[in-house]
Amino acid sequence: MIFLLLVQIGYCTPVRNVEAAKAAGFDYVELGTTEIATMSDADFERTADEIARLGLTVPVTNLFLPATLKVTGPDVDRQQQAVYMKKAFDRLARLGTRLVVFGSGGARRVPDGFPRERAFDQLVDFGRRAAAEARAHGITIAVEPLRREETNIINSAAEGLALVEAIHDPNFELMIDFYHLASEREDPAIVVRAKDHLRHIHMANPRGRVFPQEWGEYDYAPFFAKLREIGYGGRISVEAQAADFQRDAPKAIALLRRALEPQ
Repeated sequence: MIFLLLVQIGYCTPVRNVEAAKAAGFDYVELGTTEIATMSDADFERTADEIARLGLTVPVTNLFLPATLKVTGPDVDRQQQAVYMKKAFDRLARLGTRLVVFGSGGARRVPDGFPRERAFDQLVDFGRRAAAEARAHGITIAVEPLRREETNIINSAAEGLALVEAIHDPNFELMIDFYHLASEREDPAIVVRAKDHLRHIHMANPRGRVFPQEWGEYDYAPFFAKLREIGYGGRISVEAQAADFQRDAPKAIALLRRALEPQ
């Protein structure tokens, strides 16, 4: 029972849906970093006030970088990256955020013809600088492997783990999105290999990228068996579409809580 109490279920959403997320029973919201970083000062203050009024927390954010802020290729601007990250982390620290998911497939997409080894080195360089800035704000970054349709580098959790190990910084870790893991047909055993660096989970039914509803609708069992094996006690965020949010959200929350119960 103690293990279950440690696991919180959240929802990846724009700011406009935070009240609905609270009403549905989610423990927290996972907002977009770019939305927070690019809004006006007045809008940020209103957002912070609204989240506090609802009694919600934002322990995690995603959508770290806009697609225009390149981290691979010939157009990398380290100064622009630094300015953006400082503003983003300043605001996230005010919201109490402790983990930032680094998916950002557009920002990290390697241009055609650009050497992949050099692109990987650029990711290592960016990751080290980002981790240092994050650390100064009490934040950790978690790289998100993305399916090939969304980017062309770090597509598997194994590749994400290799990047984490190359960066070798406690403020740069790994997260796994079940939708991308399933899309890439990656063995859930990677959860055990990555257990010392796994900090966060995203969840969706890969069939349509919708809210998970029933245990039998997809083969979730091997993945959750590995999470139980390592004693995963981090957060799980639903990142998915819903045909009927008010109906589907409570079912997803209940399913994910049951999935982590000892078998």
